[in-house]
Amino acid sequence: MVRLSAACLALLAVAACHPSEPERSRQSTIPKEDLRSGSDYLTPETLAQQEDDFENPGYLWVERGERLFSMASGAETPCSECHDDGLKGVSATYPKFDDTLGRLINLEARINLCRSEHQSLPALDYESEDLLAITAYVANQSRGMPLAVPLTEAARDNYERGKEYFYTRRGQFNLSCEQCHVENNGRKLRGDTISQGHPNGFPAYRFEWQTFGSLHRRLQDCDTGVRAEPFDLGSDTYLDLEYFLSVRANGLEIETPAIRR
Repeated sequence: MVRLSAACLALLAVAACHPSEPERSRQSTIPKEDLRSGSDYLTPETLAQQEDDFENPGYLWVERGERLFSMASGAETPCSECHDDGLKGVSATYPKFDDTLGRLINLEARINLCRSEHQSLPALDYESEDLLAITAYVANQSRGMPLAVPLTEAARDNYERGKEYFYTRRGQFNLSCEQCHVENNGRKLRGDTISQGHPNGFPAYRFEWQTFGSLHRRLQDCDTGVRAEPFDLGSDTYLDLEYFLSVRANGLEIETPAIRR
């Protein structure tokens, strides 16, 4: 007998809401005044754990990131020597278009660029413990601040590609991000509640992973869940989607390190 995972069963339940629905001519959205963070869908117990700096397991990565930020680690200059404020508020503006590079970058890419350009250090692998830790530390400096990612003309094409990906059905289940996170947010799927799909808590600790992970890892999980071929971590496709999701979530407070199911 073939056993379906809880995620697959949940996705099939969503698909059953619209078993033969044709593609719509319009794209449904969530009004700004109705935006809700993923933490709004947590149980009271999990929310309390997220908000307790001693109980939240994500702070293990934040603390590691603080150490890495303050030590040279083979570099002549530690991050803290240039950024003695810990980069407070910086993560709230990422991803952003880098005019010098002529491309969109996210916070992880910015950290790696600083390493290669200013510290003569190699780039850290995406999803490596050190990159997750430094990203978590920098993002945590903006905890409680609203996302404020500008939609600029330079990054307009990235935004449109990310938006197209969000609304495009894919995989063997023929589902789009929008069908889960716009049409069906708030619905119960077994023990979970579908959120609106915002990135303001990432990198985050997920119970499903039993560890800490990036937004791109979560996007890979979503694609795998609908039985679509996932893209590489740090890929242009996921970066465009991250940008669209971040602009879409503007105004929500940064919660890193958040806890998600």
